[in-house]
Amino acid sequence: MVANDPGQPPLSGTVEATIDRTPPAVALAIGAHPDDVEFGAGATLAKWADAGCVVHHLVCTDGSKGTWDAAADTVALVARRQDEQREAARRLAGRCAGEVIFLGRVDGELSNDLATRTEIVRAIRRLRPDVVLTHDPWKRYRLHPDHRHTGELVCDAIVGARDPHFFKELGIAPFRPESLLLFEADEPNHAEAAAIGLGRKLDALLAHESQFESTMGARTGDAAELETFRRRITDRLAELGRSWGMTHAEVFHRMDDL
Repeated sequence: MVANDPGQPPLSGTVEATIDRTPPAVALAIGAHPDDVEFGAGATLAKWADAGCVVHHLVCTDGSKGTWDAAADTVALVARRQDEQREAARRLAGRCAGEVIFLGRVDGELSNDLATRTEIVRAIRRLRPDVVLTHDPWKRYRLHPDHRHTGELVCDAIVGARDPHFFKELGIAPFRPESLLLFEADEPNHAEAAAIGLGRKLDALLAHESQFESTMGARTGDAAELETFRRRITDRLAELGRSWGMTHAEVFHRMDDL
């Protein structure tokens, strides 16, 4: 019995761990804010793009709260963060960079509502990704509601996208992805070797210049602080990799029984 089978739970709670799935032909990475995908799965997506995978991004919120400056022009910040996300997608996937979709929900106010779920179903059915990647909605002690709600929206949208009687009004044939990879996973059961894509993960993260101070702890133009940020990310992936017999890794909770 697997997790989504009806009836009673399996007798054993053990989960089989996996490493380095076959690169998909199409991946759809869904983040709450601009830069979330790069933090969660940037090296994996860059590696898959090297193998010819088309990498699409979908960002749920407008990122308008992403600054410590109380007097910031948030309209200008939204536009800037969209430009940064497009550049980050290009740096990650190069010629295999796909669409970058912005749902534009207000930062900090995202909810698992029908309208937003419909837009994610639309993207899944239209883009037909073999793999969807997003936040783990079951991560314990998570404070930020947008991360939690994005994970919930995506899980619910996968059900809506696959079943023929859901969302008939979209006029798009149902589609069932092969796998869902949850980053920031509370209980990871899958690792992707990250050494190949690590450099482009870092390069893509540094495309998000508006977030240097608020998220990365580095002031624009301060080479030493930016190097400290790079080292922190690199060391974290090396720490994760040691547990999986790799030099560097990104880890996920993998679900294939969709």
